[in-house]
Amino acid sequence: MSARVVRRSLAVGLPLALVGTVIATGTATGAQDDRHQRPERTARVTGTAVLGDVPLAGFSNGLLPGTVADDRGVQLGGIGSDIYPAGRRGEYWTVTDRGPNGQIKIDGKKRRTFPVPGFDPAIVKVRVSGKHIKVVEAIPITTRSGAAVTGLSNQPGRDEAPYTYDAKTPLAYNPNGLDTEGIVRAADGSFWLVDEYGPSLVHVSAHGRVLTRHVPKGLGLTGADYPVVESLPGVLLHRKINRGFEGLALLPGGDLVLAVQSPLSLPDQDAGEASRNVRLLRFSTKKRTVTAEYAYRFDAVDVVDPGEDDTSELKISSVVALGRHELLVEERTDKAARLHRVTLPHGSGILGSAWDDPTTSPSYEELTDPSASGVPVLRKSLVVDLGKVAGVPGKIEGVAVTGRNTLALINDNDFGMTDGAEAFDANGRLVDSGIETSVTELKLARPLRG
Repeated sequence: MSARVVRRSLAVGLPLALVGTVIATGTATGAQDDRHQRPERTARVTGTAVLGDVPLAGFSNGLLPGTVADDRGVQLGGIGSDIYPAGRRGEYWTVTDRGPNGQIKIDGKKRRTFPVPGFDPAIVKVRVSGKHIKVVEAIPITTRSGAAVTGLSNQPGRDEAPYTYDAKTPLAYNPNGLDTEGIVRAADGSFWLVDEYGPSLVHVSAHGRVLTRHVPKGLGLTGADYPVVESLPGVLLHRKINRGFEGLALLPGGDLVLAVQSPLSLPDQDAGEASRNVRLLRFSTKKRTVTAEYAYRFDAVDVVDPGEDDTSELKISSVVALGRHELLVEERTDKAARLHRVTLPHGSGILGSAWDDPTTSPSYEELTDPSASGVPVLRKSLVVDLGKVAGVPGKIEGVAVTGRNTLALINDNDFGMTDGAEAFDANGRLVDSGIETSVTELKLARPLRG
């Protein structure tokens, strides 16, 4: 194994089926930079727990036998797409993304690789115990017939073409495939997830079966072994590849808030890459429809991450309910992140307006000052700059509120994958990045709620 490999600590606390295989408050608005905000007091890390080694084949085959023939030395990871309190102190629901994947250039063009194509996204319940993360339950996400949904791309021409680990052999598309990100658990025990491909909102039973996948109008996804409903605004068809829905919050009363990770590519990719304007949706789980669409504006990229100058690196990864009308919203790059308190207004926002019409020019994404153009941008105030808190890892994708002034953060370690042909050795085995999946406990200087 290459010298780049860093061994993880031993896994503990696996289910029996898998044993042996396995701050200060600022006052910025959405239309203004808060470059000059200076947190009066800082937050601090109070604990860090790490997930040990769990062979991916043993984990996957323990849930759905025969799904993974060769894990290429990949360990369980990628469970940090989101984190949601599971009831008992220190226990959380998490969710994997689509599985190990990377990019390799062939003839000057990047190809999306799936080194373990049989991997099935899973809902994973973990317990933080001291410095260890213990897997206490895992639920495979399955189709109506009980088959693995997989994490493979859905549609030719819309999603990236899937390839084997070395980017040499094409893989088949799968309309059932999900790139799961945010997760919440409803009062009836079912789960709601968001997905980057559609982008889509996915209702999953307590046992992991997909009940309904809500997608944008006009997507035309066929061949899925579960119900697909075109109930989301069609403008979402213009999502940037790999930047669909990522954040998901469950409001008191049952409504959901979904965050598009990045600005839409309107009118084209260049406009989306340069934009700081993103969209949040409110979805009624009772009416099964979108009831509001909110305009949200990122801070400048060098405010979020002083070491970054590429605006396209800005993302929303987590949204968390603080009350009936308040959210905690994470703006991040892969190296830094800031959390803002956001108030949701009454009304439907920009839903059904000209800003939902892809032919509107200039588009909402092209506006440098949306408020001046009459767009009701959500107001926000800085809660904490995680980039200034010692001990917080990079690529935080999940945030959970655990107390009046405490949070749990989880990172996405990408299954130890890196991009490029050097991600695997000459024998096709993973050269692990050494980045661990960790849950970081954070204490804020002030209570989250007043």
